[in-house]
Amino acid sequence: MKELRKTLPLIALLALGGPVWAQATDGEPADEETPAEATGEGTPDPLALSEGTDAGAEGPQLGDIYIDAEFDDWELRCIRAEAEVDPCQLYQLLDDGNDNPVAEINIFPLAGDGPAAGATVITPLETLLTEQLAVSVDGGQAKKYPFSWCSQVGCFARLGFTGDDVSAFKRGISANLTIVPVAAPDQKVNLAVSLKGFTAAFNAATERLASE
Repeated sequence: MKELRKTLPLIALLALGGPVWAQATDGEPADEETPAEATGEGTPDPLALSEGTDAGAEGPQLGDIYIDAEFDDWELRCIRAEAEVDPCQLYQLLDDGNDNPVAEINIFPLAGDGPAAGATVITPLETLLTEQLAVSVDGGQAKKYPFSWCSQVGCFARLGFTGDDVSAFKRGISANLTIVPVAAPDQKVNLAVSLKGFTAAFNAATERLASE
């Protein structure tokens, strides 16, 4: 598994249990550790040189987000869960064309009779929310989606993609996200979403969903 290079600001919130503490049973105190001197093993040498251990050897822990695979311009990011199969999403960091990060998009397949996929887009706090988020593929007709909320991370839009929308992403070369800044409501900011590797990444996420 590839090491996560950037912390994902969303995906899911897992309710993690607190630390497990050893407890006494039948009213008896828990056993105390036997001092090293009593076992004859001696105390560790505080001046001994440690050669270190591999911090990533154990892999991601419960609640950790990690990159499971990369498909060209998309990352398949997963979160370590208690379930047998970790939930995963497609991720891409969007920039302004000058390598300055501006927004993020996460896409995940859905099962059932509703949308074929869902997505979460995070834009800067200076986004004019009333203008909504516009999404188009290869210059086609754009669809607008409302923003749901804002936090210190940015402003969030939750999108539902139909089967036709997903097919357009698979066939396309580039999608476009359009937002309007509060400071310049007469202007639009266009963010390119590369679709290179989207089909392979989406299929991989779909296979994971089917195996849950």
